[in-house]
Amino acid sequence: MINLTKQAGFDLARRHRAEQRFQWAGRLAILTSLAFLVFMTGSILIDAAGVVRRTQIAVAVDLKSGLVDPADITSASFGAILKSGLRAQFPEVSTRRQKKKLYNLVSPEGSFEIKRQVRDDPALLGGVQTLWLTASDDLDLYLRGKIDTSLPENRRRISNAEVTWIEELQQAGQIRRVLNWGFLTGGDSREPEIAGILSALIGSLFSLAVCFSLSFPIGIGAAIYLEEFAPKNRISDLIEVNINNLAAVPSIVFGLLGLSIFLGYMGLLRSSPLVGGMVLALMTLPTIIIAARASLRSVPPSFKEAALALGATPVQAVFHHVLPVAMPGMLTGAIIGMAQALGETAPLLMIGMVAFIVDLPQSILEPATALPVQIFLWADSPERAFTEKTAAAIIVLLIFLIAMNLIAILLRRKLEQRF
Repeated sequence: MINLTKQAGFDLARRHRAEQRFQWAGRLAILTSLAFLVFMTGSILIDAAGVVRRTQIAVAVDLKSGLVDPADITSASFGAILKSGLRAQFPEVSTRRQKKKLYNLVSPEGSFEIKRQVRDDPALLGGVQTLWLTASDDLDLYLRGKIDTSLPENRRRISNAEVTWIEELQQAGQIRRVLNWGFLTGGDSREPEIAGILSALIGSLFSLAVCFSLSFPIGIGAAIYLEEFAPKNRISDLIEVNINNLAAVPSIVFGLLGLSIFLGYMGLLRSSPLVGGMVLALMTLPTIIIAARASLRSVPPSFKEAALALGATPVQAVFHHVLPVAMPGMLTGAIIGMAQALGETAPLLMIGMVAFIVDLPQSILEPATALPVQIFLWADSPERAFTEKTAAAIIVLLIFLIAMNLIAILLRRKLEQRF
């Protein structure tokens, strides 16, 4: 008897130790996951920090009436005016090669910035004006210590002469750093210092609007029919199995489907948010249907049975009593599906939304790109400054994903309180 008691006590202590080891293993797994998450987010934030501000150079340009016609500003050669102003700032620059390096201190967008400033304020015409223009990405990287000047001159993107000119401009107070609102308000560009995400963001919003307009009503309708009205036979079982299988199909397969059906057979517009939204709708439909059916199953059968007992028709019982209670879960599944669609790249690449788009799309029929595709393009660019743009675009994408998940949580809580 004593031996049995000791054995039972030993087994109990061993089980307690095993339970404690399991708990510590779980805590370690959570801490490891959090450490990787913090490391990943921190590295992205560090890379994106350089996008918050951009560098500007003050250049004195001659805007005399003989060079710029106030009646026809578009005919003026602002590029030549800008180059003349830079040469006047550094008269010792004489050779063609040095002049080219001098012009590279200012972004290629500089001439267009002069044009926009003159168009917005015609009072600038008539004399020499000092205007703040966007600096090149090489100058910006140098000022932030991203270019190692200890390397030989032929192994870095900025020459010793350019370093001397930059130092002179700094001493004269002609260089400053300002908030980079252009990243959020501008379109794509081949020059990293002026590239923005607004066109890609609008393209993503248009695509999501089309996706939600198609997938939500179709998905909810299919879920209601399959769960409440469809006869339970082999055909409905086959449909259910296929829906579950479609939820696991790689997203690129839906891109191939959109390429062959929407573009090849139907002849819809290539690289448009309409086609992108339709492809994303096909991809998110299985997720929405599965989530909606799970929400319908979670409603107690007494809701429907009570409505039928009081004389309601099956349609009235489902739409007036079961559906309102299941709607929070349905909305949650739909928004999670939209969040998944927001981060998809492969299907959009297949239908041509990888195009270089500078102008902002005005409708779902105009060519556009999407935010994940924009990140893909910038990440593939050899320009070092695009690395920071890529990280900043990832942060924006993560913010939208977090916002969509928060909306799903808030909607669910609000509707659960109502019903």
